[in-house]
Amino acid sequence: MSAATPPLILSKTLTHSGLWSGVIGRGKTLRLTDLEGGANVGLLLYNADLPSERYNLPDTLKGQHIFYLRAPYCLHSDMGRILASITKDTVGWHDTVSGCSDKRSVTARYGEKTYQAARNDYHRNAHESFLIELAKWDLGKRDLVPNLNLFSKLVSDDTGRLTFVPNNSKPGDLIELRFEMNTLVVLNTCQHPFDPDPVYHPRNVQLEVFASPPPALDDPCRNSRPENVRAFETTELYHALRS
Repeated sequence: MSAATPPLILSKTLTHSGLWSGVIGRGKTLRLTDLEGGANVGLLLYNADLPSERYNLPDTLKGQHIFYLRAPYCLHSDMGRILASITKDTVGWHDTVSGCSDKRSVTARYGEKTYQAARNDYHRNAHESFLIELAKWDLGKRDLVPNLNLFSKLVSDDTGRLTFVPNNSKPGDLIELRFEMNTLVVLNTCQHPFDPDPVYHPRNVQLEVFASPPPALDDPCRNSRPENVRAFETTELYHALRS
């Protein structure tokens, strides 16, 4: 098999507001593909070897002078290290600031459908979905931090009012995250909390994991900002001291 098509370690389709969590090791890449268009993937990241270190929204944004994420930017931890780098992205805008849906907001918009009444057609919300997956790793409410919403876009007007942009992602759009640390990944495909669609319709998303080569010194993600160069150096020292 050629280097352009690395062997898959995992391939899984997430359907009906699917949930997933797992540890993805350093040097592996997670590819998420929007299969229908209009998908949303809520994402949380933690250092798998020390879960008290986790994705940090303020440092990720201020260190890279950005409001949203795209390639070739990085996801910073609260310890000044790089958890993951966005090495490929056909969307161009991923929301960082809107948080996630909860039971109250989902019920208000879509009505209530419990598992007891609707079985697999019941209505999930992102907040409870995160907690379900975090519990599998002995984590809980105290470990919730502001999440990413991959594939989704919000724009701000002159007053600071945020507006959701429907169908920001098209069928087949994808994002690839290369992990620079062993990382606990927690995600769900619940609809974005600002999505005005009156129909409960979480989109299907393909999840794939494969091995990837380590970043070189001229890596675009590493060199996208001086702050990223320093964070990569801090990350490399962390691993050197542990090996």
